Amino acid sequence: MTTARTTVDPTEIAKFEAMAAEWWDPTGKFKPLHLMNPVRLDYITRQIAAEYGRDLTEPLAFKGLRILDIGCGGGLLSEPMARLGATVVGADAAERNIPVARIHAEQSGLEIDYRHTTAEAMAADGEQFDAVLNMEVVEHVADPLAYLTACKDLLKPDGIMCTSTINRNPKSFALAIVGAEYVMKWLPKGTHEWNKFITPDELFELLRNAGLDPVDRKGFVFNPVSWQWAISDRDLSVNYVTAAIRPAA
Repeated sequence: MTTARTTVDPTEIAKFEAMAAEWWDPTGKFKPLHLMNPVRLDYITRQIAAEYGRDLTEPLAFKGLRILDIGCGGGLLSEPMARLGATVVGADAAERNIPVARIHAEQSGLEIDYRHTTAEAMAADGEQFDAVLNMEVVEHVADPLAYLTACKDLLKPDGIMCTSTINRNPKSFALAIVGAEYVMKWLPKGTHEWNKFITPDELFELLRNAGLDPVDRKGFVFNPVSWQWAISDRDLSVNYVTAAIRPAA
């Protein structure tokens, strides 16, 4: 494999390796992602379907598309993409996540190419995809611009990338750190660092500087009464997601 500079933060990787065995436990440390997964999937599938003219009511709607789930964890997004017919590569810098993801995919009867690698290494090897899922990763890397540039290189021209992260403001500190880590105890203390959170405007600028064209952004909003997440056109105050296109040369 070609040697490539990495934006991996070893401290961040250690946090997620320590939780690897719990990826598929809906009541465990990844409970927030299990709760959020329906809205994440709704946004991702709609964006990819719109970009490639696919009908989500059809079986195997993403057949023929090659999709990368970077920072795949245990495969919470990779598996639904495979069920839609896509050829899926799931990549993660945390080595212990990969066997967990592989075993679960095998038990589910799915063929997914899981790899312990980085965006930079894959880009250096010339890999390219129709879509990149870049969900809850950018706030954990050492150099967001270098990381997003590598992700851009992994996209084919006119390919689409969905990127989600957490806004940086007092509300996000109260909910994503104090609430999730200290009050609800959904995540171990120290999972997130508030100063590494990225505002929507900052992310749009980073995406543009990486050579991408941001085309959409939405909020993910949690309702403590219904205990469900919803997509919002206006409220990007804590969790949010963007879509960006790699312009054709």
